[in-house]
Amino acid sequence: MIKAHYPLVIVGAGPAGLAAASVAAGQGIEVALFDQQSAPGGQIYRGIESVSAQRAEQLGADYRRGEELVRAFRSSNAQYFPDTQVWSLTPGREIGLLQRGRAQMLTADQVLIAGGAMERPVPFPGWTLPGVMNAGAGQILFKAHGIVPADGVVLAGSGPLLLLLAWQYLHAGVEVQALLDLTPMVNHLFALPRLPRALLARHYLTRGLFYKRDLKRAGISTLHNIRELRAHGDERLESVSFRHRGRRERLETELLLVHFGVIPATQLTQVAGCRHDWDAGQQCWRPRLDVWGQTSVAGILVAGDSAGIGGARAAEHAGRLAALQALHALGRLDTASRDRLARQDRRWMQEDLHIRPFLESFFRISDAMLRVPDDDTLVCRCEEVSAGAIRAAVADGHLDSNQVKFLTRCGMGPCRGRQCAQAVGHIIAAASGRTVAETGHYRERPPVNTLTLAQLAVLYPEERE
Repeated sequence: MIKAHYPLVIVGAGPAGLAAASVAAGQGIEVALFDQQSAPGGQIYRGIESVSAQRAEQLGADYRRGEELVRAFRSSNAQYFPDTQVWSLTPGREIGLLQRGRAQMLTADQVLIAGGAMERPVPFPGWTLPGVMNAGAGQILFKAHGIVPADGVVLAGSGPLLLLLAWQYLHAGVEVQALLDLTPMVNHLFALPRLPRALLARHYLTRGLFYKRDLKRAGISTLHNIRELRAHGDERLESVSFRHRGRRERLETELLLVHFGVIPATQLTQVAGCRHDWDAGQQCWRPRLDVWGQTSVAGILVAGDSAGIGGARAAEHAGRLAALQALHALGRLDTASRDRLARQDRRWMQEDLHIRPFLESFFRISDAMLRVPDDDTLVCRCEEVSAGAIRAAVADGHLDSNQVKFLTRCGMGPCRGRQCAQAVGHIIAAASGRTVAETGHYRERPPVNTLTLAQLAVLYPEERE
């Protein structure tokens, strides 16, 4: 039974949320953790409690790290509510929930958002064809259900996840037809000055080299500096074409998994009125936070990849730090105790983050890919708005993301702009000669997830009479 009020509400059962809940509950605070998934673990540790030993081995040692984290959470006194969507959050910490089809409201003294990240949507010709999917979706199917491609797959894009998935598929017996690396070669030069700092977290580098070695030994073709990626087909994907070493090449395939990095999931922080800043390094919007994860709105904190991409281990530490700050705000810890308990996690988190500047430089998506999709390329899949329509709106003097949204309906579909917001900002910036920060981001309003009128009506029965 969900209560009407909690001292601390945590949203998301990934590394940050699980670690935070364990710490807070360990201090005697009543904690409620809400998660839209059916089991704890988040994306990185999805299915960790039910995975077979064979599949866990295929997914790698980093995946199995989640076992201890979930076990500690299960043994805590934190209240856990799976299959629950948070669709609204106000600056006064009023929270809208949807559980088993029923909407309800509650309040909290402190709210910690640990909703993780989402894959960066990057439109390219043919990306809406059936048979083109995000690499993260492929990994979800593998982790949660053991489902892998039966007839081969082409992987394309940039970022560590693409390399990891190729390695996992290799060990699962999947035919990886090719790995198309769209990382610009010039990135190597930009990343080089950041390598010495990255060596302080060299376990990440050595793991990547280990994956690359195994893929090479298996004879998996990795093509670097790919440009002009296109997916082709009439009713569904039939082939992939691209430019490599000045030549146009084509691969026949029925499945293309793409990945262009991940960005923070900021829907809840935006709808709550928290300040956000454009992060030029990570090429995304992220909430403005202090060192404890406190946002610009009192009582609302953020931890993990929702705060900025740092990885699973850093998310654990950030979750514990945010929990300590929540305990401090609730009067359960004095300043000295909070700081003392935070010391180790803060040091470990900084050590894990040494790698980030290098990764952000090395895997940076090219401006050409982000800013200049062909005019006929769909940017908003829900409302079928093309890049050309967005440029036409800019030519008419609409230079703000929300102005373009109102004029074209881009971002007004069921996904609420999750699949187009970033691309729209880049296209407007390129067409107007402004920065993405100047174009702004979509203005979020509740509900951030789709609700029916019948579900909303339950909240206001007096207005139906």
